[in-house]
Amino acid sequence: MALLPFLKKKDTAPLATADLEAFLAGYSIEVMPRTAEKVENFRELLPAGTRVYIAHIDGTPIEEMIATAARLRDEGFDPMPHFPARIIKDATTLEDWIKHYSMDAGVTQALLLGGGISTPHGDFDNSMQLIETGLFDRYGFKRLHIAGHPEGNRDIDPDGSDKNVMEALRWKQKFSETTDAQMAIATQFCFEAQPVIEWANALRDAGVTIPVHIGVAGPAKLQTLIKFAMACGVGPSLRVLQKRALDVTKLLLPYEPTEFLTDLAAHKAANPDFNITHVHFFPLGGIKTNAQWTIENGGRSATPAASA
Repeated sequence: MALLPFLKKKDTAPLATADLEAFLAGYSIEVMPRTAEKVENFRELLPAGTRVYIAHIDGTPIEEMIATAARLRDEGFDPMPHFPARIIKDATTLEDWIKHYSMDAGVTQALLLGGGISTPHGDFDNSMQLIETGLFDRYGFKRLHIAGHPEGNRDIDPDGSDKNVMEALRWKQKFSETTDAQMAIATQFCFEAQPVIEWANALRDAGVTIPVHIGVAGPAKLQTLIKFAMACGVGPSLRVLQKRALDVTKLLLPYEPTEFLTDLAAHKAANPDFNITHVHFFPLGGIKTNAQWTIENGGRSATPAASA
């Protein structure tokens, strides 16, 4: 399938190209085994060394996950598989996964998260329990990422607060101060810059200094984004999409993250110590479309995010 032509929006201000390009440096992107199978050659889409998260959806055989990781490694990328706690039966299963990722695919990093199901399949309910096994350290994993929720998470805090989320982040902050593994917070995707800036500043005020990799929805049809946003629990910033849906002039145009990222990039340029350090793309409109957008907005110059 040929790359889709890039559609420029007619109603955006000129890009702050240098700021945006700097902000995109070291970006990461997410795939699933079934979508990776449709990509003939990742080298044609992504800068060498790009970190590629591999989403583990409940029901995906671990063999497919490991094969995808091995393929990405062979093509010159840095695979980071998901470890969703609630779909892992027990410590024996976890060790088996870690061992095969390490030995068969050269994986040295992982995204640890609770997972998208309500009832655990076995012994684990949250990512802290995965960390406490010590297995990632035993097998030499050099980088551990954890989940972040700029707009809260109703599964964790049913009352709409952020009490449990923040308690977990403080626990992980303490762990980050005792481990040799590099850590970062990879967030759910958002659509509005100012609330994200306020959330990131609040983290630092609360003593959570783990670097943040902000989740960004890649270019996609508006209807597709609204569907994913509702399914993933995206909250207040959903109004950005809903407002766009009411504008007939924009309804048929694909959504692009240009304004969202330009605003964050400008804030980062003005505040170099801002704790959002990298961009993580969810290619909801397809990885090829997402890759084309990043190339045309400076992403071609991206380098591996080795230090944050």
